[in-house]
Amino acid sequence: MHKFKSIDLSSIKGNKISAAIGLLVALCVLVSLAVTFLGARVAEPIYAGPGVTRTAMLSDYFDGIAGTAGDTEIYIFEGEKPGASLLVLGGTHPNEPSGLLTAVLFIENAVVTEGTLYVIPRTNSSAFTCTDPQEAEPMQYTIDTPGGARSFRFGSRATNPVNQWPDPDIYLHSSSGQLLSGSETRNINRTYPGRPDGSFTEKVSYAVTELIRQENITITVDLHEAAPEYPTINALVAHERAMSLASSAVFGMQLQGMPISLEPSPTNLHGLTHRELGDYTDTLAVLMETANPAQGRLRGRTDEALVLTGQDPLYVKAGQYGRLYVPFGDSGHPISERVARHTAGVLELLAAAGEAGQGNIEVSGVPGYAEIISQGIGAYLLPPE
Repeated sequence: MHKFKSIDLSSIKGNKISAAIGLLVALCVLVSLAVTFLGARVAEPIYAGPGVTRTAMLSDYFDGIAGTAGDTEIYIFEGEKPGASLLVLGGTHPNEPSGLLTAVLFIENAVVTEGTLYVIPRTNSSAFTCTDPQEAEPMQYTIDTPGGARSFRFGSRATNPVNQWPDPDIYLHSSSGQLLSGSETRNINRTYPGRPDGSFTEKVSYAVTELIRQENITITVDLHEAAPEYPTINALVAHERAMSLASSAVFGMQLQGMPISLEPSPTNLHGLTHRELGDYTDTLAVLMETANPAQGRLRGRTDEALVLTGQDPLYVKAGQYGRLYVPFGDSGHPISERVARHTAGVLELLAAAGEAGQGNIEVSGVPGYAEIISQGIGAYLLPPE
């Protein structure tokens, strides 16, 4: 005769209840993550200042990105007098926040009386919707203004994989034949001049190139940040046709007390704005770098404080050992200093263009280097609505 073991029905009932509770918790976590994910795809507001005469979309210059996460706003300042034109590219790499904030500073303050200014605050808008994997980076950072706090997305160096995937093992730069790591296919600053029938990121860079061609942009400046241990830092990198313009701007920045170097655009490194836009359009292409420890490999915790203050004791120690390419003390390199450097660089490029007879672009209303250092970037941003 078989003996059957008795079953504890109360235990089964208890397990079902535990499983239901676990499933409910998991569902709540998924809903929370979904809300966060979808919220990250909504850009924070940028307020057009008194000098903005009109806005456009990047897809106006290449409709192949219309309706996609690659389309992005262009803020245009048209002076009453004709003159030269300048394009400011912010947000090429959204994890380099001074580029975005400098663009926003111009959008909300600049007034142009001669020539035309174009500003794209989120050049790779898709990259603002994610952060880099395994970097433990903050999702956003907050700037205090006299009228209240404003939050900005801290994004990724590369296009969101939701918009372009999978990465190839090897990335082939189409116009040069250069071979790079497959992940660089989503780095917009390796895809210029772009392709109308290329990848998502190549289409966005192609749209930027078309903007420059169609509007006959005189000068293009691309705003970046780099690790303190990176050799090309606190520098202007210029295409050979833009070297004279950039050298004058560097001299003007040095006169204001900013240590800054001038680097030629390498002829054997392709896909970058300072190389391809100079080769494939008539624009004078320049890229600017500031020092940001949040970009480096020697940093400690990557939190909002590091992004804003630029202070890191590990970098202080690295500086003491002579391992950095910029001075690094306890005060670090705060966001206001980095924005001040970019702002001063753009203004010096404008002044140099006029002095060299390349056309005038008269801009007022934008604070200078000393003002931003003294008052902080928040003092010059419009309050939240």
